[in-house]
Amino acid sequence: MTWEDLDKGCDVAATPEDDIAAYFERSLAVLQSAAKDRTLLALIASMAQAIETSLRTGGKLLIAGNGGSAADAQHLAAEFLSRFLVDRRPLPAIALTTDTSVLTAVGNDYGFEQVFERQIRGLGRPGDVFLAISTSGRSPNVLLALAAAREAGLVTLGFSGAEETEMRGLCRHFLAVPSRETAIVQQIHMIAGHAICALVERALLRGQQARREAAPG
Repeated sequence: MTWEDLDKGCDVAATPEDDIAAYFERSLAVLQSAAKDRTLLALIASMAQAIETSLRTGGKLLIAGNGGSAADAQHLAAEFLSRFLVDRRPLPAIALTTDTSVLTAVGNDYGFEQVFERQIRGLGRPGDVFLAISTSGRSPNVLLALAAAREAGLVTLGFSGAEETEMRGLCRHFLAVPSRETAIVQQIHMIAGHAICALVERALLRGQQARREAAPG
């Protein structure tokens, strides 16, 4: 998108407050559409279930993306490993975007396209979950990592936008946000991610409580 694209159809008399309101309205429209989409909501619940199942059986969550999606990967990993809504045991989650030595070594030796794929092959185990985030759905390093994850027996999840790409076919569960505006897609990704954190956290805490209640004495 260029400045000329942004200027098309703009009201030259619009104030900064009008522009801000318009942005909020676009964001709200996509959020409301997502909130009413029962299929999308069920999909997010399925993603949470996949992560919960993996964590219950000794697996872990790996997350990757580029740019803003890299920041989202780190944000979500922190929610799992530290805490989200309540105090509980740390949950194993790793953002594949944080180790600069690994990223630069792989990028230098093999190319940027393999910075996540090499980590998946080294860190991933069958039954783990890999959450790939790409607003375009076309990031080569994300697609290679998804292919490697499938080959290694990981459960593959994808967050993307409305464009139809090959990313969908590489994911067991795939969230396509109904927008082509990158920033709004990223907002929905984070809301979905937080919802998943909450569902996983609640399910695991309920399981712990049930085991305590069933324990003798």
